[in-house]
Amino acid sequence: MFLPETPEEMKALGWDALDVILVTGDAYIDSPHIGVALVGKTLVDAGFRVGVIAQPDTSSGTDILRLGEPRLFWGVTAGSVDSMVANYTPLKKRRRSDDYTPGGLNTKRPDRATIVYSNLIRRFSSSGAPIVLGGIEASLRRVAHYDYWSDSIRRSVLFDAKADALVYGMGEYTALEIARRLASGLDISQTAGTCTISKTRPEGATELPPFELVQDDKEAFTDMFLAFSELGRPGSKTTLCQRHGDRFLVHNPPPSAPTTSGLDRVYGLGYEREVHPRDRLLGEVRAIETIRFSITTHRGCAGRCSFCSISVHEGPVVVSRSQASILEEASGMTRHPLFKGIIQDVGGPTANMYGMGCKKGAIGGCTARRCLYPEPCPALRFGHGAQIELLRRLRRIEGVRKVFVASGIRHDLVVADEGNGMRYLEELAAHHVSGQLKLAPEHCRKEVLRLMAKPGTLHLLEFRDRFRALSEKAHKRQFLTYYFLAAHPGCTREDMEALRAYTESKLFLVPEQVQIFTPTPSTLSTLMYYTRRDPFSGAEIFVERDARRKRVQKDILTSKGGQPDRAAGSRKRPRGG
Repeated sequence: MFLPETPEEMKALGWDALDVILVTGDAYIDSPHIGVALVGKTLVDAGFRVGVIAQPDTSSGTDILRLGEPRLFWGVTAGSVDSMVANYTPLKKRRRSDDYTPGGLNTKRPDRATIVYSNLIRRFSSSGAPIVLGGIEASLRRVAHYDYWSDSIRRSVLFDAKADALVYGMGEYTALEIARRLASGLDISQTAGTCTISKTRPEGATELPPFELVQDDKEAFTDMFLAFSELGRPGSKTTLCQRHGDRFLVHNPPPSAPTTSGLDRVYGLGYEREVHPRDRLLGEVRAIETIRFSITTHRGCAGRCSFCSISVHEGPVVVSRSQASILEEASGMTRHPLFKGIIQDVGGPTANMYGMGCKKGAIGGCTARRCLYPEPCPALRFGHGAQIELLRRLRRIEGVRKVFVASGIRHDLVVADEGNGMRYLEELAAHHVSGQLKLAPEHCRKEVLRLMAKPGTLHLLEFRDRFRALSEKAHKRQFLTYYFLAAHPGCTREDMEALRAYTESKLFLVPEQVQIFTPTPSTLSTLMYYTRRDPFSGAEIFVERDARRKRVQKDILTSKGGQPDRAAGSRKRPRGG
């Protein structure tokens, strides 16, 4: 079933009121790939009555109150993407389209949607039900953070939103714990995986440098960021706090990592795999086309690339679903009226991390080193045998014609897996590539890759050669799609020219999938962008801040002649950016 968006749907369910109302900046898509659906279905499964207000009109209280007032709490999210990332390009130009909005026009999601929606509720709601923030926008902005769009340090979004609590990370079970506590009349201020506000410093908490200090002092901000990253990591039992004026942000320890059985239950809750009829009437929602018949096999990414928000929000701990759960989901797809026999994607943040673990049981929480950089940690337990078996079993399901792996993969893991890496690649080349296989080398220069925490190019060329040979063996014409990043901290024009020479001489192509680095809150690369320093060595690094020269870096790689307009970017290495 769909979660109700209208009073008529509530009446049909026999519900006279709701326990929880979820407000989102996206259209409501009932899919296991969408946070609102995951949270809502988890709550309903536990016996709570939940409704959704998708992309509410912010000009009055009519729309936000159309389902009444919740008995327990309001849940607010900007949607599947940070609203500022959704609304603006890396060069701060307004985006015209939005794949999560009916009709595709970017007209429904306000800037800083988490704050706007929360303040809208505060203005028109009279019940006093708590407001709980969640989603990637809230998660990445939960402490004092650098905001690229205002070029300033902003305080925790919890203060600006005037909300009661914030759930960070993938929070369906945290939301469930909040609902249970509120239903029992209990306090939620110490719930694991949440942030709250206190008038006093919590006893025993570790205090981060205060907002008033870090907003003007880059060294203090760096100290705060590193302490937050260290003490807030998975497995930590430390309560953090940060003074904001005369109040304290209280950052409770993270919850335990989800279990395989927990993920199996969440992903087996019966999703419609469709846009809600109310939103569908307003126009096509393009996002559904890429996720309708896709399967999430695991959560978390051990890569922890410096620029990526996935491991910050979703976590570096890789937790995989059981094969039985995945096969049951695939079998259910075959009964969907729109299913034509093609599973569009089987994967996760990184497809070939399925089944990954750590011999020490510390994956993601280890402070000694990163799991994959500069090479896979000796304690890391990885391999492709489980995914090979899974893919073969999926292909045998009656009604399934094709199973594709459209998520990106870590090519260095394939090469490093001496037992099953070649078998996995052969399996992909023969059965699971829909024309193109996605890789994200990002760059070729050693120093830039070091700052990105990405592997070098040696494994890339070896992987390329193996894939080409196996595709020929399978008599298939298919290609590798390479993703590259321009204007990352530490990347100069000369670095992009070297990357251009590399792609021409080694990869024999002019790349098309090139993005300009966007500083998103709470990532290590964003810290470098703001401070212009390597946070570990303290060394000064070059940071391109001029929009025209950022564009030139991208054009160097994508222009057919390899020579962009030099008048726009003649200064190759301006001191300090």
